[in-house]
Amino acid sequence: MTTTSTVSWTHEKIQANGIQFHYVTEGSGPLMIFLHGFPEYWYSWRHQISEFSKNYKVVALDLRGYGQTDRPQGRENYTIDVLVDDVKEVVSALGYEKCVLVGHDWGALIAWYVTMNFESYVEKLIVMNVPHPQCYMDNLNLNQVVKSWYIWLFQLPKLPELYLKSRDYKWITDQFRGAVNSEAFSQKDLNNYKENAAHPGALTAMLNYYRNLPAKMIKKDITPIIQVPTLMLWGVNDPYTGKNSTLGTERYVKNLDLKFLPNCSHWTQQDCPKEVNQYMSDFLM
Repeated sequence: MTTTSTVSWTHEKIQANGIQFHYVTEGSGPLMIFLHGFPEYWYSWRHQISEFSKNYKVVALDLRGYGQTDRPQGRENYTIDVLVDDVKEVVSALGYEKCVLVGHDWGALIAWYVTMNFESYVEKLIVMNVPHPQCYMDNLNLNQVVKSWYIWLFQLPKLPELYLKSRDYKWITDQFRGAVNSEAFSQKDLNNYKENAAHPGALTAMLNYYRNLPAKMIKKDITPIIQVPTLMLWGVNDPYTGKNSTLGTERYVKNLDLKFLPNCSHWTQQDCPKEVNQYMSDFLM
């Protein structure tokens, strides 16, 4: 493990599941792991790290292919099963048996699958703006297919990389400009996300998550009932996934606390950090 310090946060690297992961950490005590989404990296949790480090060892991970974490080549290295194993092995490599698991967007999808398949690793689950996978399929309709147009575009070879890179990564920065709070993303924040996407091989790694997604969506899984306490936060002004995709979540999650944030976009924890932090704090008490 290598360590460098920045202000009160520490940047560290750790070997797990055959690659080297980068993460930002602060605090001590029980483990709380934060999993970011697309097209982000650990930085998406900048409003939560210090807040929850008062009571936890916070670890904001760069998922495989993102930020300073390794980017193995090959689509087969980005299946949901591999991503789930990443989280399990990071927990173990850090010397813990379980964690409070927090995920947004792709990080939420990974967190759902970790909890469904390896619940002993999860003490409590917090997910933001991605529905339970079975609920997504249960509620899938034409409107949601249209909202998810980018998923189908991302299946193509090479063209999506060119599209995302064009006009100085404009598509990527434009996504964050959709926040309800006009001050949620500074120019510095947008530049950080643009630089993250510009790392050699980063776009292909990010897109490989999506390129493996359709096969998982049509696979007939036996969906176990999640028993651990689960907080689901949903920014209502989400252009990518409709609120109705949460319908029926209680069928798959025994102990569910679902909160809708009416003046919040898909970028939940960055658009409405005060509300998110309060809901999380109340849930964790």
